[in-house]
Amino acid sequence: MRLCRPLAAVLGGLVLAATATAPALAAGGTFTWLGPHGKAYVITDPPSHRCFDMAQEARGAHNGTRKPLVVFARKKCKGAALRVAPGRSAPARARFASIVFDPR
Repeated sequence: MRLCRPLAAVLGGLVLAATATAPALAAGGTFTWLGPHGKAYVITDPPSHRCFDMAQEARGAHNGTRKPLVVFARKKCKGAALRVAPGRSAPARARFASIVFDPR
């Protein structure tokens, strides 16, 4: 019984530490955009600092996260870039091919 309490305390501390650091790795919130035929898509808590290529047509980016994001005209986060502040939207017709959340 004496071994169980310290073990439970250590495990509880590890769980608390893991949950406390998780939000720092994500932009937090939701990112929405329009795909082919105007269909809406959503990503919740997207990871930060990584470039993502869109698999299909994408436009009308809305940044519902707590961090800024940048959409790019070409894949691999290249080409013309448009920064979108938290809570703001890119122009509805602005197409993009890649995105990075919470850029460095």
